[in-house]
Parts: sequence; structure tokens; C-alpha cells
Amino acid sequence: MNQSFFIGAVGAHQELKRLAVYGNNIANVNTYGFKAEKARFAALMYDDVKAIGDEMLPVGVGGALWTTDTDFGQGPVADTGRKQDYMIEGEGFFGVVDLNTNEVTLTRNGGFMISELMRPTEETDEYGVPVQERVLYLSDAQGRFVLSETGGMIEVEDFTAKYPIGIFDYINYNGMTHQYDTLVSPVDKNGGLRRGSGKLIQGCLEQSNTDLAEEFSKMIETQRAYGLALKVVQASDEIETTINGLRS
Repeated sequence: MNQSFFIGAVGAHQELKRLAVYGNNIANVNTYGFKAEKARFAALMYDDVKAIGDEMLPVGVGGALWTTDTDFGQGPVADTGRKQDYMIEGEGFFGVVDLNTNEVTLTRNGGFMISELMRPTEETDEYGVPVQERVLYLSDAQGRFVLSETGGMIEVEDFTAKYPIGIFDYINYNGMTHQYDTLVSPVDKNGGLRRGSGKLIQGCLEQSNTDLAEEFSKMIETQRAYGLALKVVQASDEIETTINGLRS
């Protein structure tokens, strides 16, 4: 079968994946702390074939979505006035821990809330069982607990955090794993964990850095590319049909 058929089919499939990236950015335009992703393409295998004379021409099999880079640029400021809302002006992340898995992830979404946990005390009841006390901690909306500057959980008293909220950072952000919602996880090449240089601001949240104008223009561009790829498939099919008809 003509190679162009496969080039067009692969191109259409990759443009759909690219469309999903921009669609996700648009869907999170109102998500606090969200960082937009950028689709990066790379050429698939190609080879040099002999053309006229000694001239060599590269013949490839199209391109593919190679990776998605995250744009960690600062988003606009939203003034909320809530005591549990925080934003970072500059570089750095909030650290949150999931007590079920002990997994620590990073986020720029400082829309926190107050959660309670029961903690054993030194007192015991008549059966020798430690008496539990209710303790309030700062957490995110998914039940992960916010980390302080020293890496511990932050207790809350009278709706105020008792310990300074930690701002953590890495030398570079290249290759960070962008998880669901606004969470990111570092990889080895990001370097060692260090204290972030950003400024903590209470009563404000960082809005998504998604540029709607850019995202919509990229979506239109992707839809056009998808349509052209399908036309390549259609044209290749028509050529094959014509050739098979001549053979018969």
C-alpha cells in the first residue's frame, strides 16, 4: 500500500492527541494554579533516497506528538480575602502530602481548607488506651495536607496557620510530571529540593496561565491539520483504487 496512506493516518491520530492538549488547557482556564501545556512534535523515521544524479532527498513517515511541556509562567492574581487562600509571587511550589500513600507532590494552587485529624495524647482512659484529641490542619480540597517550611504538617488555630507555609523549588522544571488537577511531581533531572525564592501572599490565589486566544488559535490550526491529514488518507485510497482497477 502507498506509504502516504500511513503517513496521513498517523498524522490524523497525532493531531487528535494534540487537540486533547489544547482542549484540556481551555477546560482548566478557571482552575486556580493550573499551568498550561504545550504540544511538541518530532519527526518519525526517515531515510535518504537517491534522486536525480547524485542528489539525495530525505523521505520520512511523518511526525508524532513527542512530549508536552508545561508552561510554569506566573498566572494573574485573584484577590479572595480568605485566610486559607495563598499564592506564590515568583518561583516555587506548595508541598502537599497524601497520608494514605505518603506521596508528596507540588502545586501552585493555594486554595486550602481546614481538616481535622484525631491524635493520641499522653493521657489514657480506664482501659489504658491513649485518649484522642482533635487537631486541625491545613489541607487542600483533596485531603492532602500542606507542608510547613520544615516539612511537617501545619496546625491551624483560630483559623490561622501556626507554622509558616513552605515554599519549595528545584533548579529547573524540565520534565516534571504533570499529574491530574494542578499537581506536579519532580524527576531526577530537576535536581535537589531547595527553598523557593517566591513571596507568600495570603488572601489571594494564582489564576490559570492559560491564554484563551492562543489556545483557540492552536485548536483551529490543529483541526485544519487533522482535516488535511484525512484528505491525504482519502487521496491515497483513491490512488490505490485506481491502480487496482487498471491491473484488473
